[in-house]
Amino acid sequence: MNKVKKLLSTLYVQVIIAIVLGVLLGHFYPELGVGAKPLGDMFIKLIKMVITPIVFVTVVLGIAGVGDLKKVGQLGIKTLVYFEVISTIALLIGLVVVNVLQPGAGMNVDVASLKGAADSIVTTAKPAEHTPGLMGFILDLIPSNVVDSFAKGNILQVLVFAILFAFAMSGLGEHGQRMHTFLHDISDILFKIVGFVMKVAPIGAFGAIGFTTGKYGIESLWSLGKLMGGFYLTCILFVVFVLGAVTVWSRVSLWKLIKYFKEELLITLGTATTEAVMPRLLVKLEKLGCSKSVTGLVIPTGYSFNLDGAAIYFTMAAVFIAQATNTPIDISHQLMLLAVLMVTSKGGAGVVGSAFVVLGATLASMGTIPVEGMALILGIDRFMNEARALTNMVGNTVATIAVSKWQGEFDLEKYHQAIADMEAGKIDEGIPA
Repeated sequence: MNKVKKLLSTLYVQVIIAIVLGVLLGHFYPELGVGAKPLGDMFIKLIKMVITPIVFVTVVLGIAGVGDLKKVGQLGIKTLVYFEVISTIALLIGLVVVNVLQPGAGMNVDVASLKGAADSIVTTAKPAEHTPGLMGFILDLIPSNVVDSFAKGNILQVLVFAILFAFAMSGLGEHGQRMHTFLHDISDILFKIVGFVMKVAPIGAFGAIGFTTGKYGIESLWSLGKLMGGFYLTCILFVVFVLGAVTVWSRVSLWKLIKYFKEELLITLGTATTEAVMPRLLVKLEKLGCSKSVTGLVIPTGYSFNLDGAAIYFTMAAVFIAQATNTPIDISHQLMLLAVLMVTSKGGAGVVGSAFVVLGATLASMGTIPVEGMALILGIDRFMNEARALTNMVGNTVATIAVSKWQGEFDLEKYHQAIADMEAGKIDEGIPA
């Protein structure tokens, strides 16, 4: 009985139970399931409430702790190189698989028939259509108003300000040290708040999955067609072979990493967003042996620049729409699509539905594949989002370990100790529960 009570008290078991109950509610009482959506939204908002200040203090403390500004610059370059290489591989794998499986072939969809159904999609994509080019994207990284960046949760702008703040603080000597101590205390308070919020994670997962099942039906959980099956398979292959190869180089076990982050994976599955677990990732990766400076830079940056699951989705969804609407798309068009996505795929955020909007903006900017075709994948996008989010999360945890190893700041002894504690069932009180 004591073992059962201990098991039920763990977060990942509570989330599993909540997901099962949510599916049952959505299946037997669809209206109640749809009505449970605010529970999921509430949990997401509670997490988003603390993400921006946590990113700020984590990055500042991490960079200030390094001391050597030249070393910080080297870390930034290595991080961006890793992100670009791995996300490009993800784009290529998605492109290859969708051409092999041909999920949209034979559908013969008339684009004109999608005009009315896709009006809202085109409208949603329009703001992104006017997004400026690379220089505009770079300019957008610089906040015109820091308070506004914090208020709107613009993580990249907050990241830029945090880096400048850390550099300035490092050059103030004793005054900077006092601020360092103050921010460290603030960090402890913020993570304590996260611990309170995580108590309601099962409720959030219950509401989110209840809404999904109630709106689309339980049968849609397993019969969403060839595209969705191919996408899930591709994500699995990417994690096993590409990220698996990176973990081998880093001298860690991919399977043990997945077990170590099982709670975060289940929360991500239930809420369909990686934002819900960012604070926990920052803490657990540091306890796994990654340095504070690497963790503080790679995770927040990776939420916009290293979305591996979204990268796979972009190429597969775009080519699927072309196949389904009989839109000619030869190798030159696909290479152009790949080149455009290498830029646009870096602009997404780790929140629900952002990939759908980025895809719409990409198709609209190219003009080759009809944006109206997105109506075909609207119904299954919510389910594909789970695989996107899970792949994004695993990709960013592996990235943090790999960059730490590349930087010579990965502590293998701490890694083995953390894994041993996890396998022994020890709960670390320092991790928000």
